[in-house]
Amino acid sequence: MLLLGLLWAVGRRFRRVEEERRRSRSLAEIASSLDLDEVLARTLEEAARLVGADAAVVRMEAAGAEDGEPLVASLGVPFDEAQRLAVDAAPENGGLSVPLPGGDDGAGSLTVHARDPDRRFDPEDARRLRELAGQAAPAIENARLFREARRLADVDALTGLHNRRYFHELLAREVARAQRYSRRLSLIVFDLDDFKAVNDRIGHLGGDAVLAEAAQRVRSVVRRADVPCRVGGDEFAVIMPESGLEQAEQLFGRLQQAISAGPIAHIGRLSISAGVAELGPDDLSFSLFERADAALYAAKASGKGQAATTGPG
Repeated sequence: MLLLGLLWAVGRRFRRVEEERRRSRSLAEIASSLDLDEVLARTLEEAARLVGADAAVVRMEAAGAEDGEPLVASLGVPFDEAQRLAVDAAPENGGLSVPLPGGDDGAGSLTVHARDPDRRFDPEDARRLRELAGQAAPAIENARLFREARRLADVDALTGLHNRRYFHELLAREVARAQRYSRRLSLIVFDLDDFKAVNDRIGHLGGDAVLAEAAQRVRSVVRRADVPCRVGGDEFAVIMPESGLEQAEQLFGRLQQAISAGPIAHIGRLSISAGVAELGPDDLSFSLFERADAALYAAKASGKGQAATTGPG
């Protein structure tokens, strides 16, 4: 009996040591990444495993999320249910929630849930989860800041649209994807008609205000899948995945209507001219852009306020 007891104690200690090693490796993996999705996924996996939960949810409050909206990541539940579980973690509902440290009011919360209605998380579970939240929070914040820095590097500061560098990188990726899978892709390149006269009339600061308001109107009419960018000066572009000339021409109509619907920055109504191109079988990203840009100049030469199109060939 004494030998059995000793073996049991040794085995228990060995399992505890192995568990601590495994946990240290898991925390090191969480801290080693700057990919926010990966950091959140590993945190959720560790949280669920740590307390034997069926589901885990991280909610980052508006101050720590993009677009002013809370960011919610989940494991074991669909997104819609995760939104509810993140704010409904009462013990009687099989939930346990601890704060994610950060800022004056915390950065958010880490929540776990059990599907078994008789499952109750105990104080030791709460301690473990709080400890994990405290260790994971700096990694989550670092990854969030890295994502935000990357996002800002891709955004034009004046208009809030994606910038020229991002445009060309994304266009190359979308062209490669469309060619590989035989998908449609269209591109609109447009600018504000007579914008030089606007700058001459109200100055460059006033011209900047015009560009900013025009960009806001552009965002109001593009589809969710479309990617509007500022290519340079008063020239803009919209990348349209899974779209042909007909959809691009329809979008141009909406853009024209939005831009010319009312005065911009108290200078009166403006119009746009555009070049519209659909990806052809031999196109690369630069040739698609060149065709759309050439069509834009053709539209300008034909009297402005209109679009010229070039098909896939």
